[in-house]
Amino acid sequence: GAAATRGRALTAVGAHPRLARALLDGAPLGGTRRAAEVVAVLSDDTLARGSDDLMALLRGLRTGRDRVLSARWNDEVRRLSRTVPEVAATHLPADLAAALVVGLAFPERLSRRRAGAVATYLMAGGTGAELSPGTALSGSPWLAVAVADRSPGRRDARVRLAVAVDEASALQAGATLLTDRPEVRWQDGDVRSTRVKRLGAIVLRERPVTPDPGAAAQALQEGLRHEGLALLRWTAGARELRDRLAACRSGLGEPWPHVDDEALTARLDLTGARSRADLHRLDVTAALRALVPWSVAGRLDEVAPERVLVASGSAVRVDYSEPDAPTLAVRVQEVFGWPAAPMIAGRPLRLHLLSPARRVVAVTSDLASFWVTGYPGVRADLRGRYPRHPWPEDPASAVATRRAAPRR
Repeated sequence: GAAATRGRALTAVGAHPRLARALLDGAPLGGTRRAAEVVAVLSDDTLARGSDDLMALLRGLRTGRDRVLSARWNDEVRRLSRTVPEVAATHLPADLAAALVVGLAFPERLSRRRAGAVATYLMAGGTGAELSPGTALSGSPWLAVAVADRSPGRRDARVRLAVAVDEASALQAGATLLTDRPEVRWQDGDVRSTRVKRLGAIVLRERPVTPDPGAAAQALQEGLRHEGLALLRWTAGARELRDRLAACRSGLGEPWPHVDDEALTARLDLTGARSRADLHRLDVTAALRALVPWSVAGRLDEVAPERVLVASGSAVRVDYSEPDAPTLAVRVQEVFGWPAAPMIAGRPLRLHLLSPARRVVAVTSDLASFWVTGYPGVRADLRGRYPRHPWPEDPASAVATRRAAPRR
């Protein structure tokens, strides 16, 4: 078949597969002899000396400035020429013919000059490239780079051998690297959607397009991962709901959902959202509730209520800001008669027991033990400072109150 025939032709060249391909495909474009001359240089590192300009190097080899090198090069040119069909030199200028061969061998090294620069380039493979000072190649919009190396610690590679090329020829040689497709990404704080034509890493053209909904959602997730959930509009209710769900997950596990940043970023329903502004319009409370499986959704107010009715009859708000330890701050007198702290999200509620002045006098999750071991000290310390408030000896059986005795 055609593949087998192609394989035999490449093998017959007797060179590295990249160079064999460049010779086979480059000969019909510029002529067999011209293609063989370039491949002979590329296949022998000792020939690429004295100039980073491939055309100048070829002229020197043809004129025999160094007889030994020229003789070896000519021998290889003749050998290579015999391995492919003979094609006379075409009308293509010599530098473009050479550039096509180099580009066919190393398409990832096709390079375009960076905007505003004279001697720095971007290779199609994504690496930066820099010309040596004073080279005749400076200012060329495009290069076909044959040899480049990068020293440790340097960002850009140094071009050791190249030839100038026009854009059309660069695209012809690097056809395997050409793409033209939409790209949707998070960039500069928002979703950026463009249709981009590239030669590898080199952007040739781009224009704005409407993003695909799925791609837009992925870009928004990228933005949330990069900039955090502050991109969303967090109301006080949404923050509290997240904390309550986190407490349920911490205390009860499955099927209560994870609501950490990573989990929310991955699971938030971003259907219809296409921009940063859409993220800010997202109903975070509804999005959080959508994460809760139906089997437990109806139990949230039972398992992790917003408020707890204490013994005095007050409905006191629970603080879920520490999901591992939901906390209720309440005056001691309002929980008289409670034998134990209520269960919240699978564990006893942590109580911050307050003085009449609402200062914390004790912290406990074991109220029964506190009544026996901790309360007597609190009573002794505070009954004289707050005589209008009850300080019974047996708080576990006393009647709770939220009022002080009237002044006499």
